Amino acid sequence: MGRVGVLLLNLGGPDRLEDVRPFLFNLFSDPEIIRLPFPWLQSPLAWMISTSRAKRSQENYKQIGGGSPLRRITEEQAQALQTQLRQQGYDATVYIGMRYWHPFTEEAIARIKRDGINRLVILPLYPQFSISTSGSSFRLLEQIWQNDAALNSIEHTVVPSWYDRPGYLQAMAQLIAQQLDQFPNPDSVHVFFSAHGVPVSYVEESGDPYQREIEECTQLIMQTLNRPNAHTLAYQSRVGPVEWLKPYTDDALKELAEQGVNDLIVVPISFVSEHIETLQEIDIEYRELAEEAGIQNFRRVPALNTHPVFINDLANLTADALNAPSLKLSDVVQPNTKVKLYPQERWTWGMTSSAEVWNGRLAMLGILAVLIELLLGHGPLHAIGLL
Repeated sequence: MGRVGVLLLNLGGPDRLEDVRPFLFNLFSDPEIIRLPFPWLQSPLAWMISTSRAKRSQENYKQIGGGSPLRRITEEQAQALQTQLRQQGYDATVYIGMRYWHPFTEEAIARIKRDGINRLVILPLYPQFSISTSGSSFRLLEQIWQNDAALNSIEHTVVPSWYDRPGYLQAMAQLIAQQLDQFPNPDSVHVFFSAHGVPVSYVEESGDPYQREIEECTQLIMQTLNRPNAHTLAYQSRVGPVEWLKPYTDDALKELAEQGVNDLIVVPISFVSEHIETLQEIDIEYRELAEEAGIQNFRRVPALNTHPVFINDLANLTADALNAPSLKLSDVVQPNTKVKLYPQERWTWGMTSSAEVWNGRLAMLGILAVLIELLLGHGPLHAIGLL
C-alpha cells in the first residue's frame, strides 16, 4: 500500500488574543461562510466584520484562557490516530489542515508532498457534512490539486461525513451516560443537543444535507444510549440578519425552563473538540441564560477529544476508506453533485426568497458600516461622504 497519509480537516482557532482579528478575517473571507453577489466585496466585508467583532471576540477568548485549545486538541487526536493506525499495521502519518488558522491546509499539503505519501485519506473532523465546513475545505483542496500537477501522483479518497459510525455513536452515548448518572434521577434529565447552525438558504436553496444529517445523528445517538430521557435538538452560533436553522439554542432553553425542566445536560453534537463554542458559548453564556430562566441543574457533556472508542473508530474509518473505491475531491465539489456549492446561488429580482436573503445581507452591510463608525470614529460612511 506504500506510505499512507491521513489529512484531518478542521476549522482552526486563534492561539493568542492577537490572532483573533486575522483569524476572523480569514473566516469571513470565505465565500462559503458569507455569500456575496460580487466577489470583490468579500475582502472589504471580511475586514469590516473582523474589525468590528475583534474586541468582543477577544473578551470571549479571555474567558477560556486567552486562546483556542483547538490546535492542541487536534494535534493530540492526530497523534492518537497515528498510533492506532500503526498498531493496526498501517505505515501511516496523520496531518492537520486547518481552514482559517495555522497549520493551514496548504501547510499540511506541503508536508504531505515532502514526506512522499502515496495514498491519502482526507478526513474532516466534522461528523456531519455542511457546505460551510467540510465543503469549504474540499473546495480549497480541489483548487490546490488543480494548481499542482505533482499532487496527481498521490492517490486520494475523501470521507464526506461519518455521523452514523457505530464507534462514534457509542463514544457519544458513553459520555452522555456518564453525565446522566451524576444526577439523583438520571431518567428524568432532559438531553439537549446543541448543533452549530447554518443559514436556512444553505439547506433549502443549495441542498446542504447538514440539517438532515444532524437530525439523523441525534436519533442514532439516542437509540445507542437506549435510555428513556426526553431530548431536544437546537442550533447555536447564528450570525447576521438572515434566517438560520431553528429552534435556536437560547430560545429552546427558555422554553424548556417554562415547561418546568430543572435537570438538563447539553450535548455539543457537531463538535468533536473543545473550543470557543463549547467552553465559552455553552459553558458560560448558555449556562447563565438557562439558570436565569429557572433550570437549576445544568451540565455539559464533554467533547470527544481523544476518547479511545472515538479514536479507534476513526482508525477503522480510515482503514475502510483505504479499502473502498476512492471518492475524489472532484466527485464531492463538482456542480453536478447533489450539493451545490458557491457560486451556484444567483441574484433574482422580485418578491422571492432569494431576494429576501440578499436584502438581509445588504442590510447587514449597512449595519456593519454603522458599527465600524461607532467603534472607530471613522470608516466607510466617512469615506463616501455620508458622515
